[in-house]
Amino acid sequence: MDTSIQAAKRAALDVLLHNACGPYHGLPRTAAWGYPEPYTRDLLISALGILASGNAVLLLSLRRVLTELARSQSPRGMIPSLVHDPEDRGASDTTPLFLLVLGMFRRFTGESDLLQEAAAKALGWMDFQTIDDRELVGQQPTSDWRDEQWVLGHGLFVNALVHGYRKLFGMHERALALQSDANRSDGKGFVTAGQPTYALWFYKVLRDPRCDVLGHGVAILTGLADRARATEMLEWIEARCAGLRASGELALDLPPCCFPYVQPTDADWHPRYATYNLPGHYHNGGVWPFVCGFYIAALVAAGLQRVAQAKLRALTELVHIARRSPPVPAGGFGFNEWFRAQDGRPAGEDWQSWSAAMYLYAASCVETGEARFF
Repeated sequence: MDTSIQAAKRAALDVLLHNACGPYHGLPRTAAWGYPEPYTRDLLISALGILASGNAVLLLSLRRVLTELARSQSPRGMIPSLVHDPEDRGASDTTPLFLLVLGMFRRFTGESDLLQEAAAKALGWMDFQTIDDRELVGQQPTSDWRDEQWVLGHGLFVNALVHGYRKLFGMHERALALQSDANRSDGKGFVTAGQPTYALWFYKVLRDPRCDVLGHGVAILTGLADRARATEMLEWIEARCAGLRASGELALDLPPCCFPYVQPTDADWHPRYATYNLPGHYHNGGVWPFVCGFYIAALVAAGLQRVAQAKLRALTELVHIARRSPPVPAGGFGFNEWFRAQDGRPAGEDWQSWSAAMYLYAASCVETGEARFF
């Protein structure tokens, strides 16, 4: 692996160690300056890079995050959106992320019964998130990581997480049942006629066929999409991104988080998007390094190693860019939160924990040739 990647890995570890202790009960920061709070989903997604690093300090901080989340869990089993605040509720992805990461942490440490009571309550909570008393779970708009993007009914990302934790917890029949429901092609699953990729979400006769790159990454890593379908999906994404670059809608050799972008003339455009979620920005097609980390790992899982290597090099260039001037420490690497698709300019916070962690995870997957921990 070339020297620039090694330098980026060292910088990513520096960022995570810097963020490991913040002002809220000593819990990790979400970002060094912009987000001192311990946001649950960010820190749980960061677990993949922490496990890949094997760093003792970071593993201890991850254990503390899981333990504190168990203490902050609601009486019915829901995991809050802030690690330290039991009253900050409403997220659809925090509870399945908690179960997924707890399952991985148990395997990593060999502690098969770690936080057993909290796990049982969380599993019970998730069982009642179904809309139709089947296997796929439902969600409200803006309740997953996309707080400015409408995903309603059955969302791909959250259901891919559920599939993943069911496998880790040995719930194999339930995992297969969810996979079967997800892959239905009769309008009652994520399969969408005329395209190899899954829908972003669907509910009854409503469907958003846009490509959710994070949802596809997790679906491929957890096996929700089989190897043949995964390869077809990824090749389609690469071809469509090439088209976006040719039309001037994408300046980077990395995928936007979601495309096609929602335009003001589209039926699903919301007035807030004009301020917070413009086309090619934020959740409406911004390029997020943590999402790219999942994408690179999915390429490795599908056997597309050469493409994964090329995307890792592109991600290495991207995480070097900082929004602050002069560049932040850690060798000048910014590990910014997200970038505008059309010009590649950083638009989020520097030293974002999940940007650094998912870089480490992606690099580890490329180095080992396997999608680790899934």
